[in-house]
Amino acid sequence: MRLKQQLEDMSVIRTMQRALMAMVLLALPALAHAQVTAAAGYTPPDDTQATKVGAVIFYDYTFTKTPKATDAAGNSISSSAFNVPRTYINITGNISHNVAFRITPDVSRETNATPSLSGSYVFRMKYGYAQFNMDEWTGDWKQTFVRVGIQQTPYIDAQESVYRYRFQGTVFVERDGLLASSDAGITFHTNLPSNYGDIHVGYYNGEGYSKPEVNDQKALMARATFRPFPGGSFLVKGLRFTGFTIQDHTVKDADRNRYVASAFYEHSRLNAGFDYLKLKNQTLPTTTAVEQDGWSFFVTPFFKEKGNGFEALVRYDSFRTNKVTAPDARQNRTIAGLAYWFPHPGGNSTAALLLDFEQVAFKNYTGTIPAKQQRITLHGLINF
Repeated sequence: MRLKQQLEDMSVIRTMQRALMAMVLLALPALAHAQVTAAAGYTPPDDTQATKVGAVIFYDYTFTKTPKATDAAGNSISSSAFNVPRTYINITGNISHNVAFRITPDVSRETNATPSLSGSYVFRMKYGYAQFNMDEWTGDWKQTFVRVGIQQTPYIDAQESVYRYRFQGTVFVERDGLLASSDAGITFHTNLPSNYGDIHVGYYNGEGYSKPEVNDQKALMARATFRPFPGGSFLVKGLRFTGFTIQDHTVKDADRNRYVASAFYEHSRLNAGFDYLKLKNQTLPTTTAVEQDGWSFFVTPFFKEKGNGFEALVRYDSFRTNKVTAPDARQNRTIAGLAYWFPHPGGNSTAALLLDFEQVAFKNYTGTIPAKQQRITLHGLINF
């Protein structure tokens, strides 16, 4: 036992040594840069400190056609409600041209029936990280940085630059609690030269931003996006392909893995995308793994131009909850809506309204079949 403990201690020491060496290596370029005497005509980077405050507000009015609900008097009703499902307060800034930060509290409704705060709006951390920029040392590999803290996970953040309707609801890979949009960890990002794509790799807790780490297992997340024709004609230059994976464990030797393959297309008249998702979940090493998969397609035609005037939203998700024991059982979601994006001359602030119909149907379920869900919602977005 003493020998085993000594070996474990030595392993911990070696791990700490590697971490310290990595930190030293990251610091060397900055130290070298600080010792170089500026050449004649050299323009030093702008180190002016700045802090910006913004916000994002999602609001809606939702009429639930089915399933019916029962009120306190026993009446069968179709529920309706005004909601503010989410608000963000964004605080961003930089300490220098090499060091930036972001703090984003997430204000959302507590839905757990147990705590005394049930039904109240609660304040929690969505993003809180430091970012160390390295563009001055990486040449043509721009947007190169390391982030540490609670931050975006690699896939959802990249997809939402094309799918701009999070205020309607989360994207396919997140909608049923399959992936988290934010988590605590350390990540590295860089753009490929000549706009051929980007790479984002991270080492996260794996539990998502709304939950604490529960054990010693960590999630390795990696995304690579490739643009085959960045300088091509207007018909093909907006095409990109993405591969993404999460390699994680619920506990040691119990797999919790995700794989996503996607194609996205951006054009002056529309945005579109396709996802294929595959999952493997094992609660313990001795239990049988649950395998799930699904796919999703969306298109958002622009009647005038993106972000200015009327747009349509059409989306279809199909998810199989257990491909081994119930290969024919699927949960299918259909979303169709009409949006209006208010003109915003100058600046990056946006405002939009979306009237949509959403249906979730369950096909080939055995036993108790969930009720079909149908909702009509007027969504609103304010982003500044």
